Amino acid sequence: MAMQLGSSGVKSDINAAPFVGLFGTVVGIINAFTGMAATGSGGIGAVSAGIAEALITTAVGLAVAIPAVWMFNYFQGQVEFFGIEMANSSSELVDFFLKRQGPGSK
Repeated sequence: MAMQLGSSGVKSDINAAPFVGLFGTVVGIINAFTGMAATGSGGIGAVSAGIAEALITTAVGLAVAIPAVWMFNYFQGQVEFFGIEMANSSSELVDFFLKRQGPGSK
C-alpha cells in the first residue's frame, strides 16, 4: 500500500511528458511560421529550422514517456506481486501459530 502511494506522482509525470513534447512542437511550428513571415517567402529554408525544432521536442517527449510507461507498469506489477506474496505469507504464519497453539493448550 505504501509503495502505491507515491505512484500517482510518477504517473502524472509520465502522462505529462508527451504534452511537454507537444508544447515544443507547437512552439517549433510557431517559429517556423515566424521565420516564413520574416523572410516573406514560403521556401523550405524559412521553415526548416522551426520544423526541426518541433520534431526534436516531439521525439524527446516520446523518448521520455515510452520507457517511463514500461518501467511504471513493470514496477506496478512487482508491487502487486509482493502484496500478494505478503498476504500469503501472513496467512501461513497465522496458520502456523494456530496449529502450534492446538485445541487443548492455553
